[in-house]
Amino acid sequence: MRRLSEEQTKLVFEKLTKYIGENVKLLIDRADGNYCFRERKGRVYYVAEKNLGLALTIAPDHLMSFGTCFGKFTKSGKFRLHITALQYLAPYAQHKIWLKSSAEQQFLYGHHVAKAGLGKITENTAQYQGVVVYSMNDIPIGFGVAAKSTSDCKQADPMSTICFHEADIGEYIRSEDTLL
Repeated sequence: MRRLSEEQTKLVFEKLTKYIGENVKLLIDRADGNYCFRERKGRVYYVAEKNLGLALTIAPDHLMSFGTCFGKFTKSGKFRLHITALQYLAPYAQHKIWLKSSAEQQFLYGHHVAKAGLGKITENTAQYQGVVVYSMNDIPIGFGVAAKSTSDCKQADPMSTICFHEADIGEYIRSEDTLL
């Protein structure tokens, strides 16, 4: 496990800023201590600094994981968020989309969100803005990218795509065989 390089840190923070804006600072300096990001085998982990000291006492060959995996770097050098980051992104999300119950299932199968399935959307959401997707019961179920701005959503036809799918809680079941 090692510190992120400056370029990697920039990529991770840009991706997080896309979803939670300036609240990224709140992820680092929390009330229960300081947290940091560390990289191991291309995956980025979010870990408390006090736990990091404990993880350093274990030989790297014997350490499978530590902290919460926030995402990974692709072979092309981009950073991709994993669904495991959802519980940390949801409380700080600035832009949200709520889905009707009829559209939840489709989103959980990995499909994009059509306007017909849109329950409500945060005001002033820009096009291509990162959004956290909620059920109508205010349960975070995933995240994506807004395909249209809030004002464009009002005039869109019911079959047009409103949100591009990025990740959802159904991934655990769909990719069960490839996680290990």
